[in-house]
Amino acid sequence: MTNDIVALIEYYEKEKGIDRNKIVAALEFSFVSAYRKMVPGADAIETLRADVDTKKGTTKIFASLSVVADEEQQDKFNEVPFSLAQKKDPSVEIGGTLEFNVTPKDFGRIAVQTAKQTMMQRLRQAEKEMIYEEFKDRAGDIVSGTVRRFERNDVMIDLGKFEGIMPNRERVQGEDYNIGDRIRCYVLAVENEGRGPEIILSRSHPNFVRRLFEAEVNEISDHTVDIRAIAREAGFRTKVAVFSNDPKVDPVGACVGMRGARVKNIVRELNNEKVDIIRWSEDPAELVREALKPAELISITVNEESKVVLVTVSEEDLSKAIGRKGQNARLSSRLMNWDVQVRKDETKEEQFKEKIGGVAHSLGEQLGITDELAEKLTLIGGVSAEMIVDMPAEFLTGALEISTEEAENILTRANAIVAPEEETDSEDDTTLATQD
Repeated sequence: MTNDIVALIEYYEKEKGIDRNKIVAALEFSFVSAYRKMVPGADAIETLRADVDTKKGTTKIFASLSVVADEEQQDKFNEVPFSLAQKKDPSVEIGGTLEFNVTPKDFGRIAVQTAKQTMMQRLRQAEKEMIYEEFKDRAGDIVSGTVRRFERNDVMIDLGKFEGIMPNRERVQGEDYNIGDRIRCYVLAVENEGRGPEIILSRSHPNFVRRLFEAEVNEISDHTVDIRAIAREAGFRTKVAVFSNDPKVDPVGACVGMRGARVKNIVRELNNEKVDIIRWSEDPAELVREALKPAELISITVNEESKVVLVTVSEEDLSKAIGRKGQNARLSSRLMNWDVQVRKDETKEEQFKEKIGGVAHSLGEQLGITDELAEKLTLIGGVSAEMIVDMPAEFLTGALEISTEEAENILTRANAIVAPEEETDSEDDTTLATQD
């Protein structure tokens, strides 16, 4: 056995943790394969085995042959004449089997390169089997590793003895990794399919956040506080609904920690992803009110049968409730597992339109114009004849999209309404002066 094979055994035993017996078995299989390739006619031998002495560094190949009568030997590769077998073992009988050392001279030195590739394949298979056995029950845990390399957009992560893969779909948008970076990941699955066992890792899965909270918040790990639901858009925002089994413990406060220390550690691990911690409630109306904060909800309508929650908010709070690109409302829907529909409260707008419509109708009757034109007039500030008389004809022409003649007629009628009022006011002033 050559020194590099010995070194290979030591490496796989100490660094990879593979049992020494499995390594030697892989080596023996490899030398048998090498023997069949090197020795003419060896492919015809049915039973071969290799004996590797790891202390002396020697390798021997043995063939198991059937003992037959001298005149009956037909297969020289698998049969041995009785007379020859007796020389090796006097107690042998016809029909029995006997092993012969068929090792060629300098076999270990010559065969090592041929055997090495086969051995590596067997050892990789043994390593994969060990990966599956060790990690099959670790799905759902958080592990730490070092970024080793990239295969297309997938990240290969060194987990010590093993290697995991974080597929592109499980990466967080906006996160960049460099070779040598130390990162924590969620073990999404351990698959044992055609290519052998694979450790699938994730940083975008909602349960990654769940495990971080369990590790950071003692009250969650001891089940005083439960995480009832999580909704996440990785890299942007996460909503976590928590509930306390102890009325004396505030679930939100426990997760936030003193001066926000606990949640800050989690946010730091998530590269400053926003994390909303809300109080869980079995009442959909109360839960949606918590989920859509800081928006103030004017009304909440719950349809239990269709699992739909319709909320109305003021125009000022509409953007807060919906969130950027609908994110807040969308995450609230996922958190509740209900369809959350956010609408603007149109009550005030309808009241305003109704008031404007009444004013416009009255003004239209005074000026002899249509309600539609009167409404346009009120919207540009002409809510009364006194306001209209101060508007230039050119302004009315452009704002109302009418002819100059129509604008002049509106001004004439407005002046006619205003003039009697001014005369009345003048007469009242004269009367008061006379009395004085």
